Amino acid sequence: MALNVMLRRAPSSVAHLAIRALESAATVRSATSTAFSVEHIHRWGSFAPSLHFSTTTAEEQSSKKRLIQIIDSEINCAQELKKRYRADEIPKGFPFAIQDSTGERIVVLQRKYQNEIIKVEVELPNLKNGEDGDEKDGGDESSYQPSIPLVVSISKGSGLSLQFGVTVFPDEFSIDRLSIKEPESTKNQLAYEGPNFLDLDENLQKALKEYLENRGIKPITTYYLYVYMISKDSKEYLKWLKKLKKFVES
Repeated sequence: MALNVMLRRAPSSVAHLAIRALESAATVRSATSTAFSVEHIHRWGSFAPSLHFSTTTAEEQSSKKRLIQIIDSEINCAQELKKRYRADEIPKGFPFAIQDSTGERIVVLQRKYQNEIIKVEVELPNLKNGEDGDEKDGGDESSYQPSIPLVVSISKGSGLSLQFGVTVFPDEFSIDRLSIKEPESTKNQLAYEGPNFLDLDENLQKALKEYLENRGIKPITTYYLYVYMISKDSKEYLKWLKKLKKFVES
């Protein structure tokens, strides 16, 4: 307040000098503050690398080692399953030609029977899901027997075809569903596909099962398919595990 009064009362030349002096002092203070800030940032930056949260090399190596050990354990399990289920030789009297491509989940079987073309699509079993289900139910994992899903299509020259949904077990098979398929050109997505198979008359169920057996879907066929598909699943899983291990180790 006193400084303001002095400036108002002083001659203009004196006031001018006083203002210049104040401006000079402000400039010095600003420069000093800026220099301090820059130096402070520079010093802080020199410590920044020590504050970032990254996994140390030792932790990375330990985690990698654990992962490889688990993969090796899975490889051993897959190898044991591969030894247990071997499908090297096709049994005598097996009526189907097998179309199998490495890396594919579906195996196709095909044959001709009289005026019919019979096609069987076999999907890899989901072994892991089945084992998990047994564990949740308190079952014994060693007694678990995976099932194999099949789709059996029987077609004739008329264009219509029968399509059976079948589940294969080690010593038997069951029919889950049956539908009558129209040719692709007239296919109706909302068409009636028939009743639930288990709702059919029991004699009709037995007759349809015998119908499939006469066309090659019989114990000798289904058992070989059962072993073949579990063997394929083990081989595919083993290849996948080895690729995974190779990637992790590289």
